[in-house]
Parts: sequence; structure tokens; C-alpha cells
Amino acid sequence: MIRMLLRVLGHEYAVPMRRTMVLMTITAIAEGSSYALLVPVLRALFGSAPGDAVPWLIAFGAAVAVYAVLRYTSDLSGMRVGTTMLRGMYHRLGDHLARLPIGWYSSGRVGEVSVMASRGLLQAMGVVAHLLAPFISACVTPLTIIAVMLAFNGRMGLAALAAVPIVAAIQIWTGRSTAAGDAESAERGHEATGRVVEYLQAQPVLRAGGRTAERFRLLDDSLREVQHASRRSTLSALPGVVGLTLTVQAMFTVLLVLGAYLALGGDIGAAEVLTILVLAARCADPLLSLAEIGGGLRGARSELARLDTVLRTEPLREPREPIRPERHDLEFESVAFQYGDRTVIDDVSLSVPEGQRLAVVGPSGAGKSTLLQLLARFYDVDAGVVRVGGVDVRAISTEVLMARIAIVFQDVYLFDGTIEENVRLGRPDAGEAEVRAAATAARLDEVIERLPGGWAANVGEGGALLSGGERQRVSIARALLKNAPIVLLDEVTSALDPVNEAAVHDGIERLMAGRTVVMVAHRLRTVRRADRIVFLDGGRIVEEGSHDELLRRGGRYADFWNVWSPSGEKDMQKEGRAAGTAPGILPA
Repeated sequence: MIRMLLRVLGHEYAVPMRRTMVLMTITAIAEGSSYALLVPVLRALFGSAPGDAVPWLIAFGAAVAVYAVLRYTSDLSGMRVGTTMLRGMYHRLGDHLARLPIGWYSSGRVGEVSVMASRGLLQAMGVVAHLLAPFISACVTPLTIIAVMLAFNGRMGLAALAAVPIVAAIQIWTGRSTAAGDAESAERGHEATGRVVEYLQAQPVLRAGGRTAERFRLLDDSLREVQHASRRSTLSALPGVVGLTLTVQAMFTVLLVLGAYLALGGDIGAAEVLTILVLAARCADPLLSLAEIGGGLRGARSELARLDTVLRTEPLREPREPIRPERHDLEFESVAFQYGDRTVIDDVSLSVPEGQRLAVVGPSGAGKSTLLQLLARFYDVDAGVVRVGGVDVRAISTEVLMARIAIVFQDVYLFDGTIEENVRLGRPDAGEAEVRAAATAARLDEVIERLPGGWAANVGEGGALLSGGERQRVSIARALLKNAPIVLLDEVTSALDPVNEAAVHDGIERLMAGRTVVMVAHRLRTVRRADRIVFLDGGRIVEEGSHDELLRRGGRYADFWNVWSPSGEKDMQKEGRAAGTAPGILPA
């Protein structure tokens, strides 16, 4: 387990870890050795001159004081190393998660990463701070006491030593028998966490459907599975706990019977028998604690194994000698990409000259958003090349590539903080005037003026305290503040009301001015102003050209345009006004 711990953390922690383990081992030996002084103490007390026990009692007190100092030092060292490892693990896990492909973050990962980053990390890193010292003490102290017993009386020492392989076998057997149960229990726990998150996120849907009074069956089933898995895990560990307890009790009974036999035969005195039994009792306490400590160590080992699996997941590779592109044109050359067994992009070739706009349209599932994600290198292509400024994106460092790209998604996520803090994510070192100018260009200033607290208004987790249109304005202001030469837009107005759509559209026009743009849209309001349009279907380009050219052809794009024509959009805006939404007034 220690090897796995060091592999997960990195070898920079090897030296302090080994130093702490050596100190804990010395402490355990000192504890066992101090009990050796009980032999002359009891021998003197039960002998003809009890006063001779005084020097030995003083020596025993001194040994206990030395042990106390060592115990304090080793525990403190364990806490410090554990805290340092926990901090380092958070940094390492965070850095690694930030470099993993976006495709790794499936829906099931939410609960897994949530548990791993909270309880899992604390449990795994708590081994050094809370479990390692008791475990070493439970193993080393009894062995030291048995060594004292061997030196004092060979036959009784050998009787105690015979229990060592039995205890070790029980521990190994318990670990193997509970491994499957522990793994299942952890898996069910992760699933339940995901269901809890899903249940919380689904509250608007459940309440809209009038299901506020009934229980959420999927969550109930998941929690029931957690209960069953925990019961099975506990039952699988029970034989080991009972077996260990019976073994320790049997060892003590054997020593008692053997001591009585030797005393009756005159081979050993009553004082010596009592001493052996006292030492055996001191052996029993740490051995009995092995069951509880072993359960904690198995749980920590399971968390370490999951952490190890995540950290072994191959991140997107950084180039050894990164190239910095000088231009901002974009190019796809024979690009193919698969998600699982499904081909999402199939032999796509297109280019976007610097400063021009490309619009990507097509039915849902055609691969439009995937094109943007490949440009931003959220994934690596399976075949072909994606270039920015004539340079393969795989040859550009992530930091340089992201500095050149501003992305506005359909679903905007805002961090729990103020509006200003969320806008400043685009460029944290921007001046106040620049932040205000970006907000004005995105028409975010209209929102800020009417919110209590203005710029200091809290947006809530995920931006929950703002409407969808307000969140989009924050996102556009953030992109404007970043001032990147390449802009990627992913259906940013598809779920907005007409008034918010108009405001967001105005901000997008300012964002696109003078930049290289690739936009994905269902509503085609901005598409006709693109320099070039490609119609994507089944991962392939089936049509491309300007807006007028594609309309003249009367193909797939023309059909889309007839459905989402400006006249249709005007009708939608009229319906919005009739419903009571006045121009310039955002819904609450």
C-alpha cells in the first residue's frame, strides 16, 4: 500500500514518508521494550525483597517517558506529512483533471470525482496521519513483546510466537474476502452521489410535472443498493473480526494453561507466570485493534486505487517543443473523429481565412459542436490535422492555444461569486475601465444596473441567480475582455427569449468584429452574415458556400433557412411581445 501511496503522490514525498515510518517503528519498539522492565519489577515485588523493585520502577518510568516523547514526535510527523501529502494531492489531482480530454467527463464522472475529491482524498491521505502509526504499533509492539517473552522463557515465548502466522493469515484472508464487497460498496456510493446530484438538478422538472410529493425512484433504488452493498461488505468482514478475536483469546488461554503447567511442575515461579500473562495481555490489545485498523486501511487502499486509475488516465499530450502560431486562420484537413464506436466527424476538410466568419449548420447530432471542440483541442483527432495559424494544434501548448481562443457556449457555467469576478475570468489582470467597457459592449451593464449590489451581486452556484440571457451576457463580456483573435460560438441564442436574444446578438456582433469566427447555430439570424457556410450532416460536409449561393441551390441549407427564416423569427418576437415582454426589459 505504501508503494501505491508514493506512486500516486510522486517520489518527492518518499524521503519524509520513509523517515516518518522509521520513527513510528522505533516508537513501537520502544513501547514493547518498556514492557520488558516489568519482568524484574514483578520478580522483585513477588520475591523476598520487594524494595529491590524501586530502581526498576524508576527505569520503567523513564522508559515510558521516552516512549511518550517518541510517540508525540512520530504522531506530529505523521500529521505534518499527511497534511503536506493532502495538499500536494489536491494540486496534483486538480492539475491532472484539467489536462484530461473533455470526453473523459461523462455523466457518471460527476459523482465519482465529487466523492474522490472530498471523502476519498481525506480517507486516502489520512492513512499517514491517523492509521499508519496504530498499524505499525499493532504489528511491531506485539513482536517486540514476544521477543521479550522468548528471552524470559523460551517455551512460553514459542507458544506466543505460534499465533503470529495465524493472525497474519487471518488478516490476509479478511482482506481478500472483503475486497469485492468494499469495491462494490464504493461503486454504489459513487452512483448514489451522482443520483443525488441528478435529483437536485432535476427539481424544476419534477416540480413542473407535479411530482413534488412522491419520492424519486432512481435515487431510492440507488440508496437501497448502497445499503445492501454496505451490509454485504460488513458481513464479509465479520468472519475475520471474529477469527482474530478468537485467535487472540486462544493464545492467552494457551499461555495461561502452559504457565500453570510449568508452575505446578516447578519449572517456573508464580511471579514469572504473572509476568508472562501481563505481557500477553499487552500483546492482545494492539492485535485486537488490527481488525478495525485493517478495515480503514482497506478502504483507504480502495480510494488510492481509484485515484491511481484516474492519475494513470492519459491526458492530452503537451508538445516537447511547442510552436507559437503567428497567424489566426483555421484549417481542418481530412479530419476524422470517433466517440466510442460512433463516427462523429468523417473526413472533413475546410478552412477559415484570418478575420473571416464560418457558420456551421445542420441537424442535431451532425457533429457541429464537435468541430469547435476539436479546434479548442478538447479532444485529439483520430485522423487528419486541425491547424491554427498553419500549426497543428497538437504542436501548440495548451496555454498558448487557449490564449488565442474565446469560447461562448450554449450552456453557460458561472462560478459562485460576483458578476465582476466571473467577467474577470476572461483576463484577471484587466483594468477596471476595460472590464466596464466589455460589460457595456455585451449589454451586461443593463443587468448590473437593476441588480441589488450591482457589480458585487452574487450569481450563485452555476449562475443560478441569473436568467439564461443574463448568464450569456456575462459569458460574452468575459470573451470580450479576453480579446482573443479567434472566437468559437456554440448555439449561444438557441434557448433564449426574443428580447434576450436581441441583446445577446448585439453583444456577439461586437465580439466577432475583426476576429476569426466559427459559429454553430440552429437559429440562422447571424448565419447569413457569415463569409462562408457549411452544412454538416452525419459528420460530413454536404453543402458549402455563401448564404445566397446555398439558397439558390435549393438544397438542405435552403430547407433549413425556410424553417428558421427571419420572417419566422419576427413572428416569434411578436408572440413574445404579446405575452407581455416589452423590448429592453429582461424577464426576472
